Amino acid sequence: MSARNTVKSIQDIMRKDAGVDGDAQRLSQLCWMFFLKIVDDQDQQLAVMQDGYRSPIPTRLQWRTWAANPEGITGKELIDFINGDLFPSLKELSASGRWANRARVARAVFEDAYNYMKDGQLIRQVVNKISEVNFNDLAERKHFGDIYEQLLNDLQAAGNAGEFYTPRAVTAFMVDRIDPKPTEVIMDPSCGTGGFLTCSIRHMRDRYVKTVADEAALQANLRAVELKQLPHMLCVTNMLLHGVEDASFVRHDNTLARPYVSYTNADRVDVIVTNPPFGASVQDGIETNFPQHFRTKETADLFLALIIRILKPGGRAAVVLPDGSLFGEGVKTRLKEHLMEECNLHTIVRLPNSVFKPYASIGTNLLFFEKGSPTQDIWFYEHRVPAGQKAYSMTRPIRVEHLQGCVDWWGGNAREGRVESEVAWRVTADEVKARGYNLDIKNPHTIEADHGDPEELLASLNEAEANAAALRDQLKAILHQALLGVPMQDKVRKGDQRAH
Repeated sequence: MSARNTVKSIQDIMRKDAGVDGDAQRLSQLCWMFFLKIVDDQDQQLAVMQDGYRSPIPTRLQWRTWAANPEGITGKELIDFINGDLFPSLKELSASGRWANRARVARAVFEDAYNYMKDGQLIRQVVNKISEVNFNDLAERKHFGDIYEQLLNDLQAAGNAGEFYTPRAVTAFMVDRIDPKPTEVIMDPSCGTGGFLTCSIRHMRDRYVKTVADEAALQANLRAVELKQLPHMLCVTNMLLHGVEDASFVRHDNTLARPYVSYTNADRVDVIVTNPPFGASVQDGIETNFPQHFRTKETADLFLALIIRILKPGGRAAVVLPDGSLFGEGVKTRLKEHLMEECNLHTIVRLPNSVFKPYASIGTNLLFFEKGSPTQDIWFYEHRVPAGQKAYSMTRPIRVEHLQGCVDWWGGNAREGRVESEVAWRVTADEVKARGYNLDIKNPHTIEADHGDPEELLASLNEAEANAAALRDQLKAILHQALLGVPMQDKVRKGDQRAH
């Protein structure tokens, strides 16, 4: 059976279980099962490749012990084992010794995980399906990785729990333009389910990984943090599916909870590619971790301040920010001034409101900057919805090829040879300063639509309001007569007389 059919059959089985409600719970359930099977397959491979290797997961809890046998425990016995032994034990798993990282990953995944399924026989059917997959087979693992990302995309399209994630086309474009290398430390401080990380891994493997040492460097230089439990668990599993042996770099934590000044040279990174959460407020007290002039409740602003802080000199960043960050005042103005003084903000790609539909309809922007020298000029590029399409949507989302025009215009790593066009324009740093650091700069090549003569429009509005007032008075009169008990036939008769 193909990987896609296997996943579909698993989902069909889960839908029969009364305890699983909705796509988010189905994916969460599938995730911890995938995780245990992948880890068990890796453990068996590591035991062959490394002398003295010992799985950090106790024998009785390993997939091969309780799940791999199709005729193994089922029904109530299986439910009791999962709820009474497997979950409690993995939540308290000891993490010490040579293989402590793998133990910590397992413990973090199960920290807030939950077994939603209530029918032990259906669970047995699911684990039997998963047991058919060999995650040590590179081709099979790659196929499952692609399907897993499609499941994540389906979950994201549902706007789960108020979360929304960056479309694959946008992540791929940002990573391609930032061009990370295996020897560089790459970070996503709000990684979600790991979309930027997987795109970075693919990018580096396609372009730069030629040897075992290259792959080892790639995996050693990944950094990520995710606050919420479900995205964290999904991200860890995503990393394992993409061939990362040690996913302990994906920390289940709040990046903003650490004091700003505590980030030192040892914490600095070469590349940051991220879509920080925006439109939300941080929990009380988090803002006090930041200097007074940067304090705010807006998460996107705090993340921007932190990103500037933890980039190495010469480091590069690509960040998704909403329109509000570009034109906002107060803290936002001070942040933009700080950004332009500390970094070369060389490119802003403006995206249409529909890119993040259906779960958000706000204007977003991709900011590309390099730390170490102040901004001189900022190039703007306006990405437009393809001709013949009014907006992006669930059924017609943004695709990689839609951004090819911007790639062609970009001008290589040095960004030389860029020219102004109907969708591209340049603004000097002095012009931005004169605007009070308002970066919400509209395309100067766009001709505003002719909405008509203002005097005529005002006259039409006044006439429409007068007509509406007359109709409202008539309705009041009819209602008044109805309350006084005037017979309907009398109303009709009077109406007929007026008509004549």
